[in-house]
Amino acid sequence: MIEEQNFSQNDVSVTDKKKAMSTSPISLNQKPIGDMAVDHEPLHKSLDSGLLYLARQQSEDGHWRFDLEADVTIPAEYILLQKFFENEKPEREGKIVKYLKNRQLRDGSWPLYFGGSGNISATVKAYFALKLAGESIDGPELKKARCWVLENGGAESVNVFTRITLAIFGQMPWRTVPAMPVEIMLLPKWWLFSLSKVSYWSRCVIVPLLIIFAKKPLVRVDEEKGVYELFSSNPNELKNLDQIDFQKPIKSFFVLLDRLIKRVEPLIPNKVRGKAINLAETWLRAHSKGEGGVGAIFPAIANAAIAYKLLGSNEDDQDFVRQLNAVEKLVIDGFEESFCQPCVSPVWDTCLSLSALAEGGAHPEHPAVRKAVDWLVKHQIFVDGDWKDKAPQLRAGGWAFQYENDKYPDVDDTGMVLMSLLRVRAHCDPDLRKKMLQALKWVVGMQNADGSWGAFDIGNNAAYLNNIPFADHGALIDPGTADVTARSVELLCMLGYSKHNEIVKNALNFLKADQESDGSWYGRWGVNYLYGTWSVLSALGAAREDPAQPYIRKAIKWLKTNQNIDGGWGESCDSYEEKDLSAEGESTASQTAWAMLGLIAVGE
Repeated sequence: MIEEQNFSQNDVSVTDKKKAMSTSPISLNQKPIGDMAVDHEPLHKSLDSGLLYLARQQSEDGHWRFDLEADVTIPAEYILLQKFFENEKPEREGKIVKYLKNRQLRDGSWPLYFGGSGNISATVKAYFALKLAGESIDGPELKKARCWVLENGGAESVNVFTRITLAIFGQMPWRTVPAMPVEIMLLPKWWLFSLSKVSYWSRCVIVPLLIIFAKKPLVRVDEEKGVYELFSSNPNELKNLDQIDFQKPIKSFFVLLDRLIKRVEPLIPNKVRGKAINLAETWLRAHSKGEGGVGAIFPAIANAAIAYKLLGSNEDDQDFVRQLNAVEKLVIDGFEESFCQPCVSPVWDTCLSLSALAEGGAHPEHPAVRKAVDWLVKHQIFVDGDWKDKAPQLRAGGWAFQYENDKYPDVDDTGMVLMSLLRVRAHCDPDLRKKMLQALKWVVGMQNADGSWGAFDIGNNAAYLNNIPFADHGALIDPGTADVTARSVELLCMLGYSKHNEIVKNALNFLKADQESDGSWYGRWGVNYLYGTWSVLSALGAAREDPAQPYIRKAIKWLKTNQNIDGGWGESCDSYEEKDLSAEGESTASQTAWAMLGLIAVGE
């Protein structure tokens, strides 16, 4: 049972309200740590300069927001989206072209992440965007990219989302795209596939896509700007790109089902199709009321904008206009280059920055701290979102990642915000205390039956759905994960909940069961095993688990064994594809800090 007094237990102390508000510069001004025979002056200077730098990045209204850069597919898709709407922006387009060129690898490809190898889908999209922007097919960038694509299976090897893009622009037939009939909107929740069974990000992308699939738009592209030269065979003759593999029976079943649906789909009565399209539009409009756009992520917003256009929306249709505006707000225009972000991260950036100020010694009444608290409190969400479907009795109270995404608060942001507010003793204000308590209850109410927490949904773990042809990205669901579960445990323990509390106990059991055989934990929302292992060890330390237990010793040994010779830790995104590459990579500040924090949390 969560009661209000939990906000004053154990670690959480009460602010001495008699202290005068500090307006002095933020400074550590701390004594040396322990009896270490080192010169602490450089350490303190470094930390002070970091804190001052962070404070200077704060916006006037109290929040922080740093650029969120992804791979080249998002900027490339931005160019393609402007071509769909015939919205020419030569200056910005030129800067995005420079951005794309500057991130091309030597072999002519483009990767999905910094330091990664070439990716066929990213390369085809970047190539297509450059051609539509007027780059010559004989230019060095396109020549190298074309050779790489043909050497790596041709454009017919791209993923589903790239196939959809190519189909919209008439570069390959719509029949090559997996079947996603709009009649999915009519399926009951208990059916094999339904919207409630997929993750928030998939739901937001899928619903407008269903309208696009039903309309099957075709944007005519001049032959010299097309990408037929990227295909190993005639693209107009392509048919079944998703192949049956009897060594993977579940996947093969869905491939066969996909082919059956494609045969049956033309027989669906117009009345049924019309009803399904209306349901999709109703859902889309209900999720289009915020300034952040549908789901506040670029793929969903872009699909929604296209869907509204295909539905015949007028240019002054506010739901439509909000999507177009939301896309523009994601663009970062630099002096030489421009790029489009996948989304923005102000809530996450602000709560992490606030925690850093607090840990660095900033007084709770310092103006920078107070402004950050006020901004975070203003962005707490008190309206119901899609999560309500699985928890009808649960009251809203969480935080989202972005400026505005009211339908989709998430457990991770909410937990991190609460911990940052606790660190600056915001709970001592009676009004804030009530709001924080409501957020805490929301987090607890989002716990899965197995003791874990997912990011946005409850019980969203129908893993078989990752086998459908549409889900070739393998991320259709939002199951409980070690990192988000660990953060929730850390929050509860910070409030005084013991490891014997039923909520915490169930979560700890999940974490124990989820540990990798080498002692590490997989990190879904950060890179990767270093991130996951730090997250869990921090939670275990907060829960005061005995560090002598074999499973904790195993994790400690894994971290120590994987320290680089320079003293740091590093890991690349390659570990998501190759488990053997876990904790392998050049040392980075963030990953070194994670490893140190994890070790310290369990007494090292």
